[in-house]
Amino acid sequence: MAAQSGGILRRRDGHEAHVSYAELFFDLIYAFAVTQLSHTLLHHLTIVGAIETAVLWFAVWLVWQYTCWFTNWFEPEAMPIRIGLFVVMLLGLIMAAALPQAFGARGLVFAGCCAAIQVGRTAYGLFFLSRSNDPLAANFRRLLGWNLIAAVFWIAGAFAAGEFRILLWIVAVGSEYFSPMIGLWLPGLGRSQTSDWTVEGGHMVERCALFVILGLGESVLVTGGTIAATTQWDFPGLAAFLVAFVGSIAMWWMYFDTSSRAATEFIVHSRDPGRFAAYINYTHVILIAGIIVAAVGNDLSIEHPHDVVGTAGVAVLFGGPAIYIVGNALYKRVIYGRIPLSHVIGLVLLAAALPFAFAMDFLAAGLTTTVILAIVAGWEAASRRRPAVRAA
Repeated sequence: MAAQSGGILRRRDGHEAHVSYAELFFDLIYAFAVTQLSHTLLHHLTIVGAIETAVLWFAVWLVWQYTCWFTNWFEPEAMPIRIGLFVVMLLGLIMAAALPQAFGARGLVFAGCCAAIQVGRTAYGLFFLSRSNDPLAANFRRLLGWNLIAAVFWIAGAFAAGEFRILLWIVAVGSEYFSPMIGLWLPGLGRSQTSDWTVEGGHMVERCALFVILGLGESVLVTGGTIAATTQWDFPGLAAFLVAFVGSIAMWWMYFDTSSRAATEFIVHSRDPGRFAAYINYTHVILIAGIIVAAVGNDLSIEHPHDVVGTAGVAVLFGGPAIYIVGNALYKRVIYGRIPLSHVIGLVLLAAALPFAFAMDFLAAGLTTTVILAIVAGWEAASRRRPAVRAA
């Protein structure tokens, strides 16, 4: 394939492809996007605010995810691909800047950038694939069709208001999130098979892991930034800062101690790496959402350690770790073929502590969830020192 495309496509010679510096540079805008999302949720801690943030997060994730697949197929060190990646980066930066007002005055900016990235990147790839008669071209035609369908709803939503914008954008997100589950089927264009998606599995796992680092890094930045902005450093505030930091370590440990390496081994030796790469992408959108929500809880805990938690506080302090554990559990279900008992116990402990949380202050509630995260991380590390990866 590389020869046919003049070096545009990645060479697949049996060696594991690694993330390029251009891809790492591209990912920087997503550190900004995650920060924007956590701040948006922090200032809109309502049911509507949570739904809006979730829609925006799925949109951000889909743009990143499809670009990740793009650079898995195309060589990011090739000059045309690198230039295309940087154009996407510019549009992504504008999209991220518009996030706080996406359901307000900057809806068209956000939706326009999102649609332009998805349609433009796929059309750009199809241009090179069609010139070389590569088999991937059929897959890109179907993908472009779904990108165009989603673009209609993105732009239509930008001109709508209130609940109509939310509904139209949910349809746009669903179009691009669920279409791969049906093989990108479109009338007249047929259906793609995951076995035809020639992916570099190790590269895909590494890209997802680096995004988790970005998310956790944003959480650490929120922790450091909040304590730095605190005018008076007293014991409760410093204790909340320490609790939040330990919680971030526990989340890192739960993901990276064993499963990250095991995932690479699993997908590289899989008989259908395209299918499992898609599964891994689906699970990470949940997993990183948990990091974003948990970062909001950390912010509130450090700023208001003595305040009674309340419903919104309980939602983020317990919801963030719960979403993160669920995402990790589903991810490990893909790798190991089963959901870890440690994660089930973690969710049970969170549910058991939940009724008492309404009588706690932020410091106590944050300490409770951090202890539970540490238990899950420690249990998982002890049980998977020699992980048995399932046959794929």
